Amino acid sequence: GNVWEWCSDWYDKSYYSQSPGSNPKGPDTGEYKVLRGGSMLDSGSDCRATNRDWDGPGVGSNFNGFRLVRDL
Repeated sequence: GNVWEWCSDWYDKSYYSQSPGSNPKGPDTGEYKVLRGGSMLDSGSDCRATNRDWDGPGVGSNFNGFRLVRDL
């Protein structure tokens, strides 16, 4: 909580205009990775799952984190 979540998706500004309507996976390659959510530094209206940003995969920050997931 209180940090942006790193996603496995590569970032492409125009991806959602041409993506599948259900469970889009993002482009196959890219320069930046998707971040979702927001951090304690963002306004309450920006801290939501649909909020999307990007950063370089090698960039570290006290305000970026990740969530472990597993297919069942």
